[in-house]
Amino acid sequence: MSKLTNDEIRQNVRSRYKQIAVAEMNAGSCCQPDNSQASCCSTPSDFNSISSRLGYFDDELNAAPEGANLGLGCGNPQAIASLKAGEVVLDLGSGGGFDCFLASRQVGDTGKVIGVDMTPEMVSRARSNAVKGHFKNTDFRLGEIEHLPVADHTVDAIISNCVVNLSPDKQQVFHDSFRVLKSGGRLAISDIVTTADLPPEIKNDLDELYSGCISGASSVSEIEAMLSQSGFTNISVEPKDESKAFIKDWVQGSNIEDYIVSAVIQATKP
Repeated sequence: MSKLTNDEIRQNVRSRYKQIAVAEMNAGSCCQPDNSQASCCSTPSDFNSISSRLGYFDDELNAAPEGANLGLGCGNPQAIASLKAGEVVLDLGSGGGFDCFLASRQVGDTGKVIGVDMTPEMVSRARSNAVKGHFKNTDFRLGEIEHLPVADHTVDAIISNCVVNLSPDKQQVFHDSFRVLKSGGRLAISDIVTTADLPPEIKNDLDELYSGCISGASSVSEIEAMLSQSGFTNISVEPKDESKAFIKDWVQGSNIEDYIVSAVIQATKP
């Protein structure tokens, strides 16, 4: 893609998540384009229902302040990250802060959680949620995940939930993730991967399906190659076939579950 096209993609994604951040009546989530018949309503119970299908437990859903869970994502990175007390955690595309607040509980007062999001309205919402929930070990920063506003070699673990697929330069995302991790640090993310070549009408749909976490997805082999090129070892990309149960509702009548699934992506910085 050309630089102009990359910028167009970022602006489109930023515009979509600005709408989600400020909307009182949300018509859909990160992985549910607006034309989905399975779009969510605005109540916390609706968002919790969506997140339960993604793998979150009731105690996690009840732990975050109201307004943090926006029903976004395609998995639960908390379940794979094995976070420990005192660790520094970075969340790529932190949205309203939901995963950051859950990570905050695990790392405790001696740890720190940094959330990075490129949408100012999301950062503002997350900061407000942190104050409301009295989370003092979280820090929300405005920035792009390709160029993280984080110092070199300072992060123990990177989490993310269905965000890397939104980047038009995924290799740079992994390069910069490698940069900020400490030696021995780990990447533990949930994201979408392709299981078959996307049809042109899906792959080229920038307005809805790219920002809806669909047409920007890469294959398992592509993700593995990018992680390796960035220097990661212990690379594992594990597709979750059970995710088809909720993916099939993202675009009604499209059989999108024949082309993409959620995956657990893990890697280590030597």
